[in-house]
Amino acid sequence: MLTRSNYTDMNIKLIKTDSDYQQALKRLEVIFDAAIGTSESDEADVLGLMIDDYEKKHYPIESPDPIEAIKIRMEEMQLKQIDLINEIGGKSRVSEILNRKRKLTVDMIRKLTARLNLSPGLLINDYQLTR
Repeated sequence: MLTRSNYTDMNIKLIKTDSDYQQALKRLEVIFDAAIGTSESDEADVLGLMIDDYEKKHYPIESPDPIEAIKIRMEEMQLKQIDLINEIGGKSRVSEILNRKRKLTVDMIRKLTARLNLSPGLLINDYQLTR
């Protein structure tokens, strides 16, 4: 349990600037392997949360478009185009989808969501076709 004396051991300030962010990263690097239950471990936990919050606000990572998400998951699952025939259609249809010649249909999205464990919200996002 943290007591008032524990709080005084921590020298934490809010991360408001990039300079604060860099200092927090340096401090976290120093105390990262602190023994659990120590004030440095508690400080590392708090710093980690603050750093994560700052990064989400200032360095957001955009989600991949639907086709990139499918390709990433295929790589993770070591799947080939032929492995998605049941979800997308024939071999040429899979190729058309993955090469951005044709858009995903609602039925394809439903099947890919189940097969690849991807969010339907990710797969319904719009993307550009290539000509």
